[in-house]
Amino acid sequence: MAFSDIMKAKAVKLAKRLVLPEGTEPRTLKAASLILEQRIARSVTLLGNVEAIKAAAKQNDVDLKGLTLLNPSSSDNRQKYADEYYELRKAKGMTPDQAYADIIDPLRWGAMMTRLKDADAMVAGAQSTTADVLRASFTIIKTRAGIKSASSCFVMATPAAKYGADGSFIFSDCATIPNPTAEQLAEIAELSALSCKTFLGVEPVVAMLSYSTKGSAKGELVDKVIQATELVKAKCPELRVDGELQADAAMVASVGAQKAPGSTVAGKANTLIFPDLQAGNIGYKLVQRLAGAQAYGPILQGFARPVSDLSRGCSVEDIVVTAAVTLAQSESLN
Repeated sequence: MAFSDIMKAKAVKLAKRLVLPEGTEPRTLKAASLILEQRIARSVTLLGNVEAIKAAAKQNDVDLKGLTLLNPSSSDNRQKYADEYYELRKAKGMTPDQAYADIIDPLRWGAMMTRLKDADAMVAGAQSTTADVLRASFTIIKTRAGIKSASSCFVMATPAAKYGADGSFIFSDCATIPNPTAEQLAEIAELSALSCKTFLGVEPVVAMLSYSTKGSAKGELVDKVIQATELVKAKCPELRVDGELQADAAMVASVGAQKAPGSTVAGKANTLIFPDLQAGNIGYKLVQRLAGAQAYGPILQGFARPVSDLSRGCSVEDIVVTAAVTLAQSESLN
């Protein structure tokens, strides 16, 4: 079964509530109808001017039956949400009046719905920039307890079944933190392990990647990976993690046995932590194109509640699958 089908089935079973802030965006409207029709969410809320949403739906031949249309400006929750937003931002100079005015922005409203558990997950970005989606998420939903930096991962489904989890891997971070510190790299590993359990359904085997394997090379770049490995081992002693490992030592049993004898990770990794964004982004695109892998993501990880950012070039099906993936995260975050 394809990863997208697995995530859809998981979301159907969980029966959670989804909010889509971009209520008049044509692809989002079509996706919302499909998400409800396929029971990927038990309820879908579209944000925006209700009459504008209805007009956009009519223009795009979308049936709004069963969907919830909500205008933040006239919602009974406006004062409640504004009060919460003020408490979150008052240290930054926010006033109660400004909070009341600002909270009706659909991205902020959707984030607040998710924060206060009036929705289980938020998906946006078909119309909004990544910066705007992440800003609303960081300021309102915030990161999980004990996590300072949110990051991202890709699920890579390759035809090479002898590697990883029957050919599937978690690649991280390939889209969010350009040059992570050792502390951030350790958090990325911790969060990616959770993503492995959520999305691949297997116990994570985490490799901290480098151009060096167990001291075969020296330098600042290698030292950062070694330090990150020590940090994640100290914080998550139950986690099967090792580094520094070259990619072949991490994935190929014979190479792992030769380069890192005695390692419980070498040759068996299903979760690959790249040392920086350049390596991660280049790596996933190479595997996608040269190995014919399916790349699902970027999937945000580390937020207190599930949220996803779409590409503005996304398709209707991309939104449907992203919604399923995001709702699937609610099992471990709610």
